[in-house]
Amino acid sequence: MASKINPDLFTAQPVHDETPCPQCGAALLLRHGKHGPFLGCSAYPACDYIKPLHHNDGHIVKHLGVPCPVCEHELVLRQGRYGMFIGCSHYPECNHIEPQKASSSVSEDDEPARSCPECGAGHLVKRNSRHGKVFYGCDSYPKCKFVLNAQPVEGPCEVCGYPLLVLKKHSGGEKKQCANRKCQHLQQN
Repeated sequence: MASKINPDLFTAQPVHDETPCPQCGAALLLRHGKHGPFLGCSAYPACDYIKPLHHNDGHIVKHLGVPCPVCEHELVLRQGRYGMFIGCSHYPECNHIEPQKASSSVSEDDEPARSCPECGAGHLVKRNSRHGKVFYGCDSYPKCKFVLNAQPVEGPCEVCGYPLLVLKKHSGGEKKQCANRKCQHLQQN
């Protein structure tokens, strides 16, 4: 019985006959790897030329028509490695990047700003990772790299006296736990 699947679907086909490999001149093939599709040289392994097809290098998506507060050039929406962001169109001469949200002492969830227990100078702010998960980090980053994966709660630890607790979900409901990684004591109240 003959297979219903076309075997030509699984072989790499030349993509750009008019654009040969810049290193050796052979045809470029569409390939798929763990980081997505890319163009690879058909002479592989003798020639190791590759060119990714997805660009997350900060390319401009949209012109916003708003002047940069630093250099007065136009602000643009860019696609970067960690998602969309607003930056100056005159990069790299001007490195201005707009903050995602205006930082204030109270966030949109009406959570009070907690001071960072690591550096004492910054405050913990709610952030989203590039995968969409919520975490809390010091707003003095990169000077201070303190991060929590659970919601911070004011109050000292009963055992070690660490000045910050986190809310942890357990089978009996939410409980407060010491934010100190060396202690992690569950509070009784």
